[in-house]
Amino acid sequence: MTNKPRHPRIARFVGRALTYVELFGLCAITVAAVIAGGQAIFEMVELRTVTLADLLLLFIYLEVLSMVAVYLESGALPVRMPLYIAMVALARHLILDMKGLTEWQLIASSVAVLILAAAVLLIRFGHVRYPYEVSRESGKLEE
Repeated sequence: MTNKPRHPRIARFVGRALTYVELFGLCAITVAAVIAGGQAIFEMVELRTVTLADLLLLFIYLEVLSMVAVYLESGALPVRMPLYIAMVALARHLILDMKGLTEWQLIASSVAVLILAAAVLLIRFGHVRYPYEVSRESGKLEE
């Protein structure tokens, strides 16, 4: 039994409006990531030095851009991608602020990275062991 909307014209209009809002948001994220990456590169050129923290920051921007690309291609966002970004951000935090962190803050950040890595492994195991089925009609993933 399928649920049909009571007002199909309104449902189509709202669906289209949400699609445009979604595309606008993705475009804004893309432009912001490109600008931020450009600013970071310009700063490295200006200072004539590249640090590991700079490279990790650029990696975060690239991950954000690839996340937008994957979302545009598939219409779905793999949960692992934000987890990867969070791990790199925590690693960058550890590298930049290591001298200012207490022992417990250092341990907490390290444990957070381990928890995120375990979550990625668990999600990956779940996808391999219990894969999603692709609908023949729509070509999209079904849960």
